[in-house]
Amino acid sequence: MSSAPTLDAADLEAYFQRIGYDGSHTPTLATLQGIHLRHPQAIAFENLSSFLGQPVELDLPSLVQKLIYGGRGGYCFEQNGLLRSVLTTLGFSVTGLGARVLWNLPPDTLTPRSHMVLLVDLDGEPYIADVGFGGLTLTAPLRLIPDLEQETPHEPFRLVQADGFWVLQAQIAEAWKPLYQFDLQPQYACDYGVSNWHVSTHPNSIFVTGLMAARVDPARRYGLRNTELATHSLSGQTEKRQLTSSEQLEAVLTETFQLRLPENRDFSRLF
Repeated sequence: MSSAPTLDAADLEAYFQRIGYDGSHTPTLATLQGIHLRHPQAIAFENLSSFLGQPVELDLPSLVQKLIYGGRGGYCFEQNGLLRSVLTTLGFSVTGLGARVLWNLPPDTLTPRSHMVLLVDLDGEPYIADVGFGGLTLTAPLRLIPDLEQETPHEPFRLVQADGFWVLQAQIAEAWKPLYQFDLQPQYACDYGVSNWHVSTHPNSIFVTGLMAARVDPARRYGLRNTELATHSLSGQTEKRQLTSSEQLEAVLTETFQLRLPENRDFSRLF
């Protein structure tokens, strides 16, 4: 099985500075939890590149330049691709998996494996790590145990088994909502490359037809869908704001989502 490419010392240190992590570098659960909490707070989920018709590259140098040094975010293949290399560099045993998204879809909808998830082995105990699921991305790794309700710094999550798959569910307003399903078949760079090309270039892909961004902080989650900004507090309240100009949009992307915007951008078609 091919392993993820590793970062050099300078890039690894730059990553830790980017996410504000100053903890241990040993491959322990505490290290994984610390990185997993800080990554989605610092590096926003976003699809600016595909929305603007720009290429989305998954090789490690491109991910390092974009997400670490470029002040940008990305979607699952970029976010979890970078995290996988970070964890591998630290000595974790990490396997890339593929998931079928279920969130906000009718029951029994069959979707392609368009989401990347990480399986982390810690002394023989498996965990799921995922910093790239947008508005409900995990802020802590989850033990791969069925039906165990697991608290995170944000919502409770659980993993259930159904029809040979694992299904990740989040507790939203006292109800358990499915996010995606996956199995433990390893995925490779060629698998992610095909899926990434499809979601970033297909004319009907939601990553091409609309703008999305999401970021979490200790007290709330922020979500942007085209011109609507939603702020979800951990207390259960949601505030929505309609953006009415490209200037407002750029301000939200830079301030709320803490993104450095690409030079070649034109948001005017949103309005």
